Amino acid sequence: MREAVNELWPEIAWIEDGKLREQVALAWGRALERSPLKPDDLNRIPFTLLVPNCPITFMEHKRCVVHIARKSAESMNEFMGRSLPVNVDTVIAGAILADVGKLLEYEIGPDGQARQSERGEALRHPFTGVALALECGVPDEVCHIIAAHAAEGDQVKRTTEAYIVHHADFMAYLPFKNPKNLKAKQR
Repeated sequence: MREAVNELWPEIAWIEDGKLREQVALAWGRALERSPLKPDDLNRIPFTLLVPNCPITFMEHKRCVVHIARKSAESMNEFMGRSLPVNVDTVIAGAILADVGKLLEYEIGPDGQARQSERGEALRHPFTGVALALECGVPDEVCHIIAAHAAEGDQVKRTTEAYIVHHADFMAYLPFKNPKNLKAKQR
């Protein structure tokens, strides 16, 4: 399973803290083991079920979010780090793990299309993602990002790192809610 995680997530290597890097990889490995989805499905299924005919895959979205979050964290450290230091490893780990719970929230239906699983109807991915991460020893500051990256996080006080991941995620999601923004042919 580690080989599949490494193939999906070359960005895990950006995490400088070796222990955190291993915890992130372990959480993804456990999610893949328990998921009805196969690693290849993540490069095929839409990143969201909330956008009809979503043209972007799960992994395209996820990797974009990680890249946006990392660059944002680095820029914030460059210009504001004296007063508002950002832990870049925490941001990267949180961005990689933010949607790990979707592996338990989604399944492939009889028609070959992604759909919400029965578990997904009861527990959205921030909840299952935190459970997976805690099981793998992921630190609380990263679990906070997983919990707070989506709308559920509007009810808590987000850390700076959680704000970065939250906004990176929504930057790569909200434009798809307006069909006029789409330039490429939808699948």
